[in-house]
Amino acid sequence: MKPFVLLATRAEDGPADEEYELFLRATGLAPAELVRIRLEASPMPRFDFDEVSGIFVGGGPFNASDPPERKSPVQRRVEAEFDVLLDRVVRRDVPFFGACYGVGTLGAHQGAVIDRTYAEPISVVPVTLSDAGVYDPILRGMPREFAAFVGHKEAITTLPPHAVLLASSPTCPVQMFRVGRNVYATQFHPELDVAGITTRIHAYADYGYFAAHELDTTLKAVRRAPVEHTSRMLRTFTERFAR
Repeated sequence: MKPFVLLATRAEDGPADEEYELFLRATGLAPAELVRIRLEASPMPRFDFDEVSGIFVGGGPFNASDPPERKSPVQRRVEAEFDVLLDRVVRRDVPFFGACYGVGTLGAHQGAVIDRTYAEPISVVPVTLSDAGVYDPILRGMPREFAAFVGHKEAITTLPPHAVLLASSPTCPVQMFRVGRNVYATQFHPELDVAGITTRIHAYADYGYFAAHELDTTLKAVRRAPVEHTSRMLRTFTERFAR
């Protein structure tokens, strides 16, 4: 099988390694079938799309809506690399699935309005599929409403007209969308389980997602409802596009 690629941006080894393990588990891929590239450590290579099955993007602390002067040189480089990659991905409709930071990358590339209007604290939220989501092949077998892990400072306020809205939550209108037939992004984290989000809560406690006195409250918030279905869409994506 031609491998899938995971583009990662987390600089912290613990959360970065756990993210990779979570994607392996959710997709059912072996390490040789999911090649991880840590973009915070080295430039993005130019991919031969004929030699890969698809591309995943993990989450991370970058915010597309931050003003340029607040972005680090690494973030500016990574964003420029994603612009070049997504030009090619969207033009060829290459299988692409961006989780959380995928909304920032694909959304910004496609001209969505991204700001802090619909930020969500770290928690579990109910996500509801749109009519288009119900019939989308990647969401086959998903319940119309399911619980998902979220935690983001920015979100899409307005999708461009050509993008297809697939899912929303009560506090964030764009939880998942598609461009073309094969290019997807979610605001929620489909790969996460309770252990994984607990690791991230501790790792990013000083990144402004919650106040210092809210640590225990945040840890309780991610246990308020079981998250049982989201990883299924990653497995379905993998099975659909593996070649």
